Amino acid sequence: MRLSRRQGFAAIAAVCAASMGFALYAQHGMGLEPCPLCVFQRVGVISTGVLAGLFALVNPQRLAAKLAASLVALAALAGGAVAAWHVYLQHLPKDQVPACGPGLDFMLETLPLTQVLNTVFKGSGECAELGWTFLGQSMPVWTGLLFVVLISMALWNGWRKA
Repeated sequence: MRLSRRQGFAAIAAVCAASMGFALYAQHGMGLEPCPLCVFQRVGVISTGVLAGLFALVNPQRLAAKLAASLVALAALAGGAVAAWHVYLQHLPKDQVPACGPGLDFMLETLPLTQVLNTVFKGSGECAELGWTFLGQSMPVWTGLLFVVLISMALWNGWRKA
């Protein structure tokens, strides 16, 4: 059974929806509050899923399929970059971990967006914590692997022969 391009984009959107479902379960069912970098990784997953869902509806062909796949991969790459930075912060020595700052909600309400982004990507102590692990790896590691899979799926879907 071969997937059509439309089904390939739909599969990417479904993977993103499932991962967001797990993220919400982890937050509300397991009580794991997301740090600011986790929130931005969620934005990456949602952006990737929305673009893939849109392209599943539009069903681009030929060159348009390559462009669509590139846009989906680019969204996943941005999310993967945030995940990589998060993993880096988690592996800093304790004496180099940035101090905890105000919460993301507070910063979004009181600071300009550029300052919020600058503050978030500097990291904070809460982003460096290893709260939840699965098979010895933290959530950002698994999210980073998810982004690698999403990038691979998108590029394969766009460049394969229909």
